[in-house]
Amino acid sequence: MKVYFIGAGPGDVELMTIKGNRRLHSCPTVMYAGSLINPQILSGLPKSTRIHDTSKLNLEQQVAIYKEAKDANQDVTRLQSGDLSIYGAIAEQMRALDNLGIKYEVIPGVSSVAASAAILKSELTLPEISQTVILSRISGRTQVPPDEDLEKLASHKCTLCLFLSIHKIKDVVKKLSIHYPPETPVIVVYKASWEDEKIIKGDLKTIAGKVEKEGIRLTALILVGAVFNSKGFEDSRLYSKEYSHLFRKKNASK
Repeated sequence: MKVYFIGAGPGDVELMTIKGNRRLHSCPTVMYAGSLINPQILSGLPKSTRIHDTSKLNLEQQVAIYKEAKDANQDVTRLQSGDLSIYGAIAEQMRALDNLGIKYEVIPGVSSVAASAAILKSELTLPEISQTVILSRISGRTQVPPDEDLEKLASHKCTLCLFLSIHKIKDVVKKLSIHYPPETPVIVVYKASWEDEKIIKGDLKTIAGKVEKEGIRLTALILVGAVFNSKGFEDSRLYSKEYSHLFRKKNASK
């Protein structure tokens, strides 16, 4: 018996990995985050599949399902949105499985960060503009460690991708404005890759009002940084004719 933690991707069913989809359809029991997963991902499962919506269950109730599957010697798919390594809340589940002696495997997925960048046709890093990306959030029910307070992270003035923070957009703007110029681009991507996705573009002066006007409080990523409004960046050295490496000689002809 084995548990497969699978990243379902940001929402578009075609952005789930082949490996994850194969495992999903092979397990008799499926646990999924119903508030975040596109239900179309579950279509086509065998009628005999036992499906549990974990948005309605606490940790103890979820562990009870794992125990039941172990007793029946049946594999379990634990399906979660995006990629499991970012705010996936799987560490406590894996700890519980370790205590139960249940084996597990983690299959990565496409994060909403990657999906949002693709939708915007943007790179999160540009030469001489930003070479660093910070993934973080503002404090909420889960407190951010003091050294990771958003105000401190903003001092780096690099590209920021903020999860779980849209409901505090005014606080986000206040903290970022201490270090970022007011004209710094801010983009909110709501439900990236879903059919009802929304893209709200602004800057630190305007984004809070635009978000409140749209009534967005959940399921949105906040992207901040000069990379989203820069046409004057330098070409990377990677493809420069003046740059040589193991696979290409300097000034090599096409």
